[in-house]
Amino acid sequence: MKKTLCILLCAVLLCGCAAIPAFASADYRIVSPYADVVWDGDGAWGAYKGNLHTHSTVSDGEADMRDMILDHYAQGFDFLAMTEHGVTGKAWNERPTHLPLYLYQYLIGRRMTPLTDEEFKDVTSGTYPVDGVPRGKGMTCVTGGNELNALTLSKCHVNGMFLPKGVGDNHLGFEDDHEGAVRLADKAGGLSFINHPGDWLNSNKGIETVSDPANVHYYSDILLRYDTCLGMEVFNERNHVTAYDRILWDNVLMECLPYGKRVIGFSNNDAHFHSHVDSSFSVFMMPENTVDNIKETMQSGAFFCVTRELRNNDVIGPAEEFDARYSDVPYPAFRALTVDGHTVTVRANNCTDIQWIANGKVIVHQTLAQTAEDTTYVLDLDSIEGAQDFLYIRCELFGEGGVTLSQALTIDSGKAPLTYTPDTSAKAKVSHIWERFKSLRLFVLFRVLAYKLS
Repeated sequence: MKKTLCILLCAVLLCGCAAIPAFASADYRIVSPYADVVWDGDGAWGAYKGNLHTHSTVSDGEADMRDMILDHYAQGFDFLAMTEHGVTGKAWNERPTHLPLYLYQYLIGRRMTPLTDEEFKDVTSGTYPVDGVPRGKGMTCVTGGNELNALTLSKCHVNGMFLPKGVGDNHLGFEDDHEGAVRLADKAGGLSFINHPGDWLNSNKGIETVSDPANVHYYSDILLRYDTCLGMEVFNERNHVTAYDRILWDNVLMECLPYGKRVIGFSNNDAHFHSHVDSSFSVFMMPENTVDNIKETMQSGAFFCVTRELRNNDVIGPAEEFDARYSDVPYPAFRALTVDGHTVTVRANNCTDIQWIANGKVIVHQTLAQTAEDTTYVLDLDSIEGAQDFLYIRCELFGEGGVTLSQALTIDSGKAPLTYTPDTSAKAKVSHIWERFKSLRLFVLFRVLAYKLS
């Protein structure tokens, strides 16, 4: 009888084990860029709204430099980088470098006006008034920003950040050559990220462009060869010509992560006009609003990307396009994002939907009963089949006021990252020569004209 009972008990236990999905016990850990953020209580970090890609009449913008800075200040930005085309940003009260390329601004009656010393002091301290009342918090001036490749027709643009004064001034760049700008920033000891990649790819011609392996590898190759190139913009301005850059980001993540490179997503308004200021921006989680912390957060990825306008797509959404710019509707906001084992807990507000994406696919989408002022959602990866094979997961919040997304949380299986070896074959060299030929401005001019006429 005892032997029979033992056999039956073992059978029951074996059946129970067999019922447990294999992915529940997978050996991996979730690595979050928000792991060090203090969300609540004493010493809680602040959520700072900022923009790292901005223009004025110093390059090809329509708004005077002074007016553009004060407009961001009035709209509640906590930090700002002026990143003119081919002009490395100085302190806002310093006379900007004037390039011959932009002398036309004077010819059409525009000026390039810096802040006065007093205005600079008041803006950075928060004593400058908004609607007649001191704002109460300063806006940090981020210098050393430059949208490199100034004279390109193909929108082959890279943001160099934290460049030494004068480095990058008058850098005209090359058509179809992002690497040249990335290399310039790298050699100067700065950082960089790739601007509006979908605009360069002309992805509006077809969503399949952002999943073309050749296009994905083009960006991945640069990112893998330069540690100082942090990532790419996933939201830019009103996203009219960059509507599918989130999909491109997913594809580049999947190529780069096996080599240990986490590609950071950036969000900027790329403002050339006042009407673009309230379009796309970032929310940095920092213990204090300082330039050093801004630089560190860019590298760690402890920030969120926000856009107020986005076209629809049927791959990862939204289902319908929206435009919440200059409305009183608040954008969706993460109040906390924490990891415990194989579970991720998100606390958020002002959202109607929450979705999780892994390896380029939506794995969870939940519509809330009503716009939540404060909602908590727990994602348990042990409940999702195949989770052990994910390279990353990321979260998106949808609301009436826009879309806010997290950076990628990577899945560490304990395997050593692959070693990336650039292709140096004869075929690759021929391809490089062809790419250089395509970078000739005359060639690109004909190509742009053909695109406009098609």
